[in-house]
Amino acid sequence: MSEAPKTLQTADIMQILDLLPHRYPFLLVDKIIEIDGDNSCIGIKNVTFNEPQFTGHFPSRPIFPGVFLIEGMAQTAGAICVASKIAEQVKPKQVFFMTIDKVKFRRPVEPGDRVEFHMRKLNNRRNMWWYKGEAKVDGNLVCEAEVSAMLVLE
Repeated sequence: MSEAPKTLQTADIMQILDLLPHRYPFLLVDKIIEIDGDNSCIGIKNVTFNEPQFTGHFPSRPIFPGVFLIEGMAQTAGAICVASKIAEQVKPKQVFFMTIDKVKFRRPVEPGDRVEFHMRKLNNRRNMWWYKGEAKVDGNLVCEAEVSAMLVLE
């Protein structure tokens, strides 16, 4: 009798590397600390001064680019979409970021901050998923958006 596929509840960096095609310097999720199927999850990004974007954004006051916050949300959502399909014994070939809606930036993110990407599923239909995301630092909202992803299945 075959064993049922294991559903992830967390994901370390090695598991994230298996789920996403992104690599340095564009992998923006260091860890996923909570996964509830494909319904919700919390991803972590530890922002450090050693990241290449800080040489130009901005030399006198380094600020983590807002588009990277959006990408971090999309990567977090994409990772749980892929993980949910693997749990169904389907290995997606690729995950694509499709849309961004209702984006609001609330405050800057700086080196030393630990960003939490809180993603909650709004809907899914076949190989498309829609998520509401909030990026938080120390419990404070820094960015919010709705994103969608599409999986290309084998």
